[in-house]
Amino acid sequence: MDFSVKKLASGAGVFFTRAVQFTEEKLGQAEKTELDAHFENLLSRADSTKNWTEKILRQTEVLLQPNPSARIEEFLYEKLDRKIPSRITNGELLGQYMVDAASEFGPGTSYGSTLIKVGEAQRRLGAADRDFIQSSMINFLTPLRNFLEGDWKTILRERRLLENRRLDLDASKTRLKKAKAAEAKAACEGEATPDFQETRPRNYVLSASASALWSEEVTKAEQELRVAQTEFDRQAEVTRLLLEGISSTHINHLRCLHEFVEAQATYYAQCYQYTVDLQKLLGSSDGEMFPGAFVGETNTQVPPSGVSPSAATIPVVPAVVGPCNPSAPSMTFTEVSPPSTGTRKARVLYDYDAADSSELELLADELITVYSLPGMDSDWLMGEKGNKKGKVPVTYLELLN
Repeated sequence: MDFSVKKLASGAGVFFTRAVQFTEEKLGQAEKTELDAHFENLLSRADSTKNWTEKILRQTEVLLQPNPSARIEEFLYEKLDRKIPSRITNGELLGQYMVDAASEFGPGTSYGSTLIKVGEAQRRLGAADRDFIQSSMINFLTPLRNFLEGDWKTILRERRLLENRRLDLDASKTRLKKAKAAEAKAACEGEATPDFQETRPRNYVLSASASALWSEEVTKAEQELRVAQTEFDRQAEVTRLLLEGISSTHINHLRCLHEFVEAQATYYAQCYQYTVDLQKLLGSSDGEMFPGAFVGETNTQVPPSGVSPSAATIPVVPAVVGPCNPSAPSMTFTEVSPPSTGTRKARVLYDYDAADSSELELLADELITVYSLPGMDSDWLMGEKGNKKGKVPVTYLELLN
């Protein structure tokens, strides 16, 4: 019991001494031991790493799970060390709704069979989304979270300990400075020759005794200062090694970032392939659902596969059926004159680099004239700007009139 009381009293005394030293430093009444520039740079780098890692982590969580309620639920499960329940993705839910609707409308109907095809594609897209989320959580978010909850907390604890050691060191310096000043004052008072005719000659004895006491206090303060300096230097070295480990943290996070990008590329490649396959599947069944819709009819409003609905209103010039003249030279796209009717203005949505001389270079937001030619692929139109002509992809255009 006595030991606990003494330990508690000693701890309270140390805390009070640090509080006094900290207050005097803030008031400018005490000197503060400054760390070297390299150490300060390491501290600044560590703080910056922590702040940006935290922001990247939080925003990646928002990207993977936009629903804030779901994020809060997952956070609570993690804190309770419980397994996060499997949650169906939005794509999988949409696919399930489409398949269920097809069952009610009749899978033998055109609408029902299309709903089944699109629903199955949405399920595959949802499954790809789930795989991407799981991969990102394991390979990217978990290392970032481990740094914040592990390495950073260790660095923070050692930094607090270093600050306490610095306060102890500066308090020892202040105590030694005051003891030396008192010793010098007592020595000056003791140098005067005593007048034994005085009624109280004992003042000389008291001065000599005070000087001896202050000399002992100076010796004790110097010993405490040496101990405080040793502990401060040792703690500064430990903290410096931890701060220099931030470079290894950056290397680890760089590797995780590469894995995140690879997972994202795989995810979007899968989504693209699924949607292209679905588009081809629906395009192959267009003839069955809409017979005669694409056989040279210039007034049809049903767009061919791969063409945006806005592009479907461009009149298609019918091919002229006649005897073949093998001696007639073939004409390139740039030599064909545009039809007198059926031209439209279009705004370019994205930059497009021409693959060869038959295609037209496009810049975002520029206006061009477009029209269709007989026998041209439905994914392309003829474009004209200035004196230049060439094929342009429909998906890069927004038709204006």
